[in-house]
Order: sequence, then structure tokens, then C-alpha cells
Amino acid sequence: MAMRAPGRAELIELAALNHFELSDEELSSFLPMVEAMVRGLDEIDRMPEPAPTLKYYQRDPGVRPQPADDPLNAILRRCSVKGAATGRLAGKRIGVKDCVLVAGVPMSCGSLLLDGYIPDRDATIVTRMLDEGAEIVAKLNMDDMAFSGSGDSSAFGAVLNPHNREHLSGGSSGGSGAALYYEGIDMTIGGDQGGSIRIPASFCGVVGLKPTHGLVPYTGIIGIDPTIDHTGPMARKVADVALLLDVIADPPAANGGARAGYSQGLETGVKGLRIGVVKEGFGWESSERDVDEAVRRALEAMAALGAQVEEVSIPLHRRSARFLTGITSEGMAALIWGNGLVHHNHGPCNHHLSEAMGRALRTHGNEMPRLLKLNLLLGTHLNRRYHGRIYGKAQNLRAHLRAQYDQALARFDVLAMPTTPGKALRHEPKLDPQARLMRGWHVANNTAAFDVTGHPSLSLPCAKSHGLPVGLMLTGRHFDDTTLLRAAYAYEQNVAWEKV
Repeated sequence: MAMRAPGRAELIELAALNHFELSDEELSSFLPMVEAMVRGLDEIDRMPEPAPTLKYYQRDPGVRPQPADDPLNAILRRCSVKGAATGRLAGKRIGVKDCVLVAGVPMSCGSLLLDGYIPDRDATIVTRMLDEGAEIVAKLNMDDMAFSGSGDSSAFGAVLNPHNREHLSGGSSGGSGAALYYEGIDMTIGGDQGGSIRIPASFCGVVGLKPTHGLVPYTGIIGIDPTIDHTGPMARKVADVALLLDVIADPPAANGGARAGYSQGLETGVKGLRIGVVKEGFGWESSERDVDEAVRRALEAMAALGAQVEEVSIPLHRRSARFLTGITSEGMAALIWGNGLVHHNHGPCNHHLSEAMGRALRTHGNEMPRLLKLNLLLGTHLNRRYHGRIYGKAQNLRAHLRAQYDQALARFDVLAMPTTPGKALRHEPKLDPQARLMRGWHVANNTAAFDVTGHPSLSLPCAKSHGLPVGLMLTGRHFDDTTLLRAAYAYEQNVAWEKV
């Protein structure tokens, strides 16, 4: 169908949306010019574009499992996309968060907005995993449009905790944490804009790495703001996280010369490693005493392994989440206004997804999750009233926040604190909506900072208290993800504690 040019009345409406009026002379002048321009664009629209290259054609889109086969509600779709016959991930079965595109397999982003959308291409990381022999076996449940840290906002139901089903898995990558306790899923992929890999890793007792920003490509994944979007590996063991990072990370030349081979050197140990224990990461209003104590005991165990452990104060850490709010509110609003399409880049641009998103927003906008609605209201207000000033200041000030941690990391190799102030949240379906929104934020008190600063940050299970896991978070210098993995591996292999 040919593209349609706007008529006289539409031009007047479009002008009003852009805060100006059209004179009669301008209208008469613009009408034929716009028609000619749209005719030219129609030629582009009719041109065939290169079809995505899909190397692997054994793609079974699968079905949603029955509750008896998925008691944690961690899986939105069991599927099978088989990669190369050989490679570093040969024999590995991987589940991906349902914001990651896998061609031929329906994707919803945990939301009714996109329910039924079927991608025609793979995310970059999916191609890399398939090239190395992986099989994609599941699309995993997540908080609706990735806008919560609690794990209970998915349009398809809450993801339950594998240690106690009266509690939640955490979010927004809740399915990526919980599904690791299922037979047949060896590794998973999560996403992180405020802690969404590390929070479920902490609640579920698995290892989750938010890599250095830019280390792992985000193309083909639905995001919130490209300046804070991260994707990364999750697994039950550190070695599996390192192996998956080996495959999905960009090569050294693309990321400032970072060392290749994250699986190499894991056994180096932590003797002489300098660990700075961030004072402000403990004792939040929402902190649970047993969590703080368990993390301090874990750091004492690291010291016994030969690490140099010392407390450090970073006062700005207590206000770091505000920087994230300044970015996400207007950043997500801009992404929604653009129908999910990231403008001002060289591509590839997934206009099929943006068309689906645009139609859904206009016909099913009421289906948006409550927290996304709140952020859209705030982001629209900030843009209309303050014209981008708050977003711009938050982006500019992130360098100041980054410098605070860099200053500490000049003295220490790794910074440490609890991943989350408390253990897994209780599943309370009848909880007041405002209370549900607030607790989805509070769990990110320690994690949010490093989405703003881009430092690599890893959650490692270090204890179990009252039947629920406790997460230790390690954060390092940019592109020094290797040191985090080495420290986590040393703890995992040498510290005797109740395994989760």
C-alpha cells in the first residue's frame, strides 16, 4: 500500500504538536512539497531490504509449559533453536530473557503490549551463542517491560523463588534466575538497567554478572535507555558465567583492549587482592541485619584466602539511585515516543519491532505496567516543563558519580557490599499497588549506581539465612570483569558455607 501524505488538517495538527502555527501561505507552500517528499519516501518503502541472515534453521518456536512443568512460572516458552554442531558452548542449553530477540520464537517482554510478536532476526548475542554450538531452549519470564526489581509485575504472573515459593525471584530478570534450578537449562541471559541481573541472582542464589557497559552488544534487545542498557550471563557456577561471557563479549579491539578469555585465570586466587568494603552499602533503612552480617562474614573469609580487606566510604553511593531516575524517566519516555526505535545510530534498525510497538501503544496503552505509566508521566512532564534539562544534568553528573567509585578503585581492585539490602521479597498478590511499586525500587539501592557508571558488577551467593540466599556484590574497574570473576571463583571454590 502506498504511503499517504498528510492533508491540510493534519499539517495544522502536526504543527500544533510541534508548538507552532502555519499561515495560509505556509500551508499552501508546504502541501505540495510534503506530498512530493512522501512520494520519494514511498520509493524507499517499496524497496526490498536485505533479509536477516539466519544460519540455523532448526527453529521450533515451542509452547508455554504447563504449570506442573514450570512450578516457578519462570518460563514463558519452551523452544528449541539449535546452533552449530561444535563450539565452546556445544551441548549447553541456554534460556534468554524474553526481551531478547530470537527469530521465529514469539517474544512479549513480559507484557501484553507485545504478546504475539514474532521477531524475524536474532539479537547479536543469540547469533554468537548459536555460532558456538549453544541451543536456545527457553524464553524466560520477566517483569512487565523490565520495569521493576521485585519479580511480580509480569503480565503472565509472578516468578517464584526456587528456595521458597512463598517468596519472589526478584526482577526484572526473574525467570533468568529461577530457571537455572530446572533440569535442562544450563545458563541464562539477563538484562540490567538498575540491577535486573544482580537482584534475581541474589534472591535466587545464582551468579549474575552485569558486564562493563559496552562490553556486550545490546543490539536486538528491548531496552530502556542505551546509556544504561546492559545484558549479561547468569549461571549456577562462576565458570559457566565466565564461559558465556567469553562468547557474547565483543573482541578486545572493540572495547578498549580488554583481556580476552574470561575463563582463563579463574584459578589465580585472591592473594593480595585489595577489596574495599563500601560502608554506605550497609545499614539501609530496608537492610536486614542477617544480610549485612552474612556479607561481612563472607569478606572475612576472603581475607582468610589472602585478600586485603578494608572499609572505604563513598558518601555519594547513598544518592546514586537518583541519577538513574533522572535518566530512566525521560530516557524511557523518549524510547516510547519513538515506538522503541533507537534514533541517531547507524543501525541495524528493527522497524518491524517498532511497528508492532507503535500499534500496540496506540491500541493497548492501558495494558502498560503501572510503573511504566508512572515513568512516562514523569518523563513527559520533565520534557515539557524543563525541556530536557534534568535528563541532561543527570547524564553530565554521571561522570561525577563515576569518579567517586574510580577514586576508590584507584586504591582497591574490587568494591564489595550486599547485592540487595534484604533477602527475597515475600510474594503478596494483594499488596497495595503503591507499596508494590516502592519495594520494586528499594531492592536496587546498591545495584543501581553501577548501571549509571557502567562499572562491571557481579552478584555471588555467599550464605543462606532463614532458608533464603544472600548475595555478595563485587564491583570493579571498567573492562576488568576478569578480576570480579577471579575473586568470585576463589570464594566459590574455597569457602565452606551452606550451598544454595
